[in-house]
Amino acid sequence: MLLADREFIGQEWFTFLVEQEIPFAIRMKEGQIVRTNGRELNLRSLLSRCRGVRSFTAVLPGRASHPDLKLHFGARRIKGGELFVVASPYPATGAHILRQYKKRWLIECLFADSKTRGLNLEDTRLTLASKLSLLIAITAIAIALICRAAAQLMGHKYPARKKHGYCSKSWFRTGFDEVRRWMRSGPESPLVARNLVVPRRLRVGVV
Repeated sequence: MLLADREFIGQEWFTFLVEQEIPFAIRMKEGQIVRTNGRELNLRSLLSRCRGVRSFTAVLPGRASHPDLKLHFGARRIKGGELFVVASPYPATGAHILRQYKKRWLIECLFADSKTRGLNLEDTRLTLASKLSLLIAITAIAIALICRAAAQLMGHKYPARKKHGYCSKSWFRTGFDEVRRWMRSGPESPLVARNLVVPRRLRVGVV
């Protein structure tokens, strides 16, 4: 499932994804023109009375050499009254389409954790693809250890929120601080089993 925000749209792009049978859930701009019931109008006008979750099917009018494209949509309003519209090539309820797109937030959190919350992945000066691949693999292992550390400390509890609604310390920061303490002072208990064996096919050679 390909998940993408509003900058990754366009008739040619959507047509390519459909022709390649690539499933997707992509957020749409409010000004996107669609055709439904013989009328062409933008999503803002079509959903002007949208309350709750809305499911509908509409056509993206053909442009240049690209034919009409039928898509299925899920829509609702989010904080501030902004429209939240997601398109998919496969028939499904609006709630299902929106749930699929919601997974993208987890990916965004992963990017933020790897880039700006302690691991600083973007600070690398590496340009060689093989070395970048190894660095990303190491980063993924580090994040897994951080999540493991947070799980050992917190269990199934969610970090406490302050009066302003934000967590005093995020799940990632909780685990990150614990791993740093673990590395500096030595672990009271291992983060992973000492007899953990990585299959040979999953081992990464040093580049």
